[in-house]
Amino acid sequence: MMYRKAMTLVATLAAMLTIFVHAEYAFSAEQSTTYWTVDEYLSNNPSQVDLSESFEKKIQSAVSGKSKVTTPVKIVMVLPGLQVSDYWRRSITSMEERLKEHGVDYVLKTHFTKPGDVFREQSKVLIQYLSEDPDYVVFTLNADQHKTLISQLIRKPKIKVMLQNITTPLKTFGARQPFLYVGFDHRIGTEQLAQVYLKRFGGKAKFAILYGEKGYVSEMRCGAFEDLMRAHPEMIQLTTYHVGFNREKAYLATKDVLTAHPDIDFVFSCSTDIAFGAIDAIKEAGKQDRVITNGWGGGSAELQAIEDKELAFTIMRMNDDNGVAMAEAIVMDINKLGEKVPVIYSGSMVIVDQKTSVNRIMELKTRAFRYSK
Repeated sequence: MMYRKAMTLVATLAAMLTIFVHAEYAFSAEQSTTYWTVDEYLSNNPSQVDLSESFEKKIQSAVSGKSKVTTPVKIVMVLPGLQVSDYWRRSITSMEERLKEHGVDYVLKTHFTKPGDVFREQSKVLIQYLSEDPDYVVFTLNADQHKTLISQLIRKPKIKVMLQNITTPLKTFGARQPFLYVGFDHRIGTEQLAQVYLKRFGGKAKFAILYGEKGYVSEMRCGAFEDLMRAHPEMIQLTTYHVGFNREKAYLATKDVLTAHPDIDFVFSCSTDIAFGAIDAIKEAGKQDRVITNGWGGGSAELQAIEDKELAFTIMRMNDDNGVAMAEAIVMDINKLGEKVPVIYSGSMVIVDQKTSVNRIMELKTRAFRYSK
């Protein structure tokens, strides 16, 4: 019976793939109103506050004792991990290491894609994995097509869906939400980056914004930055580019803007790959002392670029916490405590810049990469 149900879901998703493969890969600013922020969701669901606090304590605590569940857990992950950022790889490592500490027997299948317009590839792999009847599916959400696909998955009680790199529940899912939204809130991180720019330039600067693909991540990072800058009329936005989370496209866009606007002060980058493309162009133009850019995430490559005085600053995620969160959610669920897993886990972040001491950076690395050293 379970096999037939799994195959029915596979057939449904295969049909969806045929429908959506030709659809535009986009997520507009207007559609962002279909999400609850973390604060809004907790305010509307006060019972989630205690669950979140208890869950955070588990994540920050050492494992005590082994799980008594001996049946292997089947986990599949389809994620956009083919990029300079090590966020996705570290998250998987930390999840696995935490599961091992709990003594959980598991079978894991992963597939990495490039970020951007890869819905067809993601869907085909996911359909293949679903035919093997997994217990947990870890996916992400960036485009409209993802929402429809996920809505099909969460209707099946056998499968628990965890959405990584998104912390804002969809209003359209209503009471039937994914098992867990897990990551680091894009808007909260962007607000911290915006404050650094405002302070550094005294509220008066000229800048460009490099978006990734049109979609959720770009809108929550770059769209949020645009919104925040509108409140400061002397922060002048010169131009905007969509560069698809692609280092080469970010390089070409930055090269273009440096030529067109030689008086520009900074380029806002909404991902690691984009930041490195901007750095390439800034270095080539010999404007390292005149034009700056930021990182987003604070992985190893970004921290090295800050040390090398190439990247001005970044927002650093306490990366492994979100991998540990996925592991803890699985452990609680297999031990019949799934109802005590909060809907959202949003990890903490800190600003790191060229003035951050070596000792402080080492402390942050120890905390952020506690499993994925």
